[in-house]
Amino acid sequence: MAEAGEAIAIAPGVAIHRDEIIETFVRAGGPGGQNVNKVSSAVELRFDLAHSPSLPEAVKARAARIAGRRLTREGVIVIAAQRFRDQPRNRADALDRLVAILREAAEPPVPRRPTRPTRASKQRRVEGKVLRGRTKALRARPTTD
Repeated sequence: MAEAGEAIAIAPGVAIHRDEIIETFVRAGGPGGQNVNKVSSAVELRFDLAHSPSLPEAVKARAARIAGRRLTREGVIVIAAQRFRDQPRNRADALDRLVAILREAAEPPVPRRPTRPTRASKQRRVEGKVLRGRTKALRARPTTD
């Protein structure tokens, strides 16, 4: 895990500083017995995405979309980690989840390359329409010739 002031690598040329992450420790619910009532083992990690000087605007926009409900109106990503009974593992879990979001956002989307249907596929489509039309024509009321 990164120490205070150390940069956390996200992608080649993209890193965030440890100082940009704020961790608060709270009491967790769930398993743990009496330990849950005594120890603040859950971690609430906050990362100000909107005002981060480390990330390019394109990465910020994709990260905001990926973060979804974890993003506040102010542009802060909030991750709550209470999966484990001890604080260090919850801290690592929260940081790993933040880094996963940012790494996914750092990958630029693959541009869509428009394709055209082949002549054979167009022909199959038209033949299917003709067959369907013939089937429907059989349902028509008989003509009185």
